[in-house]
Amino acid sequence: MGGKTPFAWVARAFRVPGEERRSLVQITKATAAAVIAWIVATAVLRLPQPFLAPYAAVFLVQATVYRSLRGWAQQVGAVSVGVLLAAGAGQVIPSVTVALGLVIFVGLLIGSWRGFGDSGVWVGITGMLLISYGNATEPVLLADRLLETALGAAIGAVLNAVILPPLHGERLRAATSRLASAIADVLDKTAELVRGAETTDGLDDRMEDVRSLVAEAEDAIGWTREGRYLNLRGRRETREEPLANLVSLWHPLAQLIDAVSEAARSEQPFRHPGEHARGVVGDLLEALAEVARSGDPDKLDRCRELLGEIDHLLVTPTDEVTTSIGLGAMALPARRLVQRLRAD
Repeated sequence: MGGKTPFAWVARAFRVPGEERRSLVQITKATAAAVIAWIVATAVLRLPQPFLAPYAAVFLVQATVYRSLRGWAQQVGAVSVGVLLAAGAGQVIPSVTVALGLVIFVGLLIGSWRGFGDSGVWVGITGMLLISYGNATEPVLLADRLLETALGAAIGAVLNAVILPPLHGERLRAATSRLASAIADVLDKTAELVRGAETTDGLDDRMEDVRSLVAEAEDAIGWTREGRYLNLRGRRETREEPLANLVSLWHPLAQLIDAVSEAARSEQPFRHPGEHARGVVGDLLEALAEVARSGDPDKLDRCRELLGEIDHLLVTPTDEVTTSIGLGAMALPARRLVQRLRAD
């Protein structure tokens, strides 16, 4: 739980529409679903020992509406198989101990099928509970277990889909901000390195940070897209295109860093762009960093001008002809960065 104290976490949930508030809403819905499932199972249907109803309801308030509905089908299916397994074992195996061991083993084995997802463990657990409680030979009680599981799971899934269905816009926005800042920092650091004012120390660590944030961004995009499925609020969700655009910068950025680092470490003079060329590349990287931070496509005009100047340096004979190899290695990924940013 974030925050220095639970009270600070709760206060932030009420004050800021962020991760804490989303968690609090989901916790409240899970609690309400469990209570409603218990009331319906006991007061309305009068089921004996309906412990599976609130249990199933809690676990069906998932992070997305799609997962809730998929989880409902998986859980009901898993419990149904567990009930049938327990019923079969109870009829043919007189020893409770032997039946228990067999049901658990076979149930967990069947539950490992990926079609059951996270609910697969319920095959073995349901069979174990029914055998140990002595209900495996009582058809009425077996039917009750199925009914209460389906009831609880349905209440949890419906409540999650109807009342403030979860979205992940704040996660998407946070990932966008962090990745944009990290990419801009790497570009600024690389600009200083190109000009000779910095060394490569720490650059690899910064690139690892960017790589980690790219993985986080891809995960956030996946959650956001899934969060829209069957979601009544999905159309108001934050667009993921700006973050996807930043993710697409990873490969050309890595290529650029490799080219700059190799030139900085090389002892062969022909691999080093001349001082004027390095200044132009440094200006381009700083301009790209500014675009990454602001997301303003209008600022790409300066980047295009600098790319044009680099192209001119590559095709125009100068006293630094031997330095064009290093400059060309930097120019290609830099051009790709400009092209990818332009697509935003």
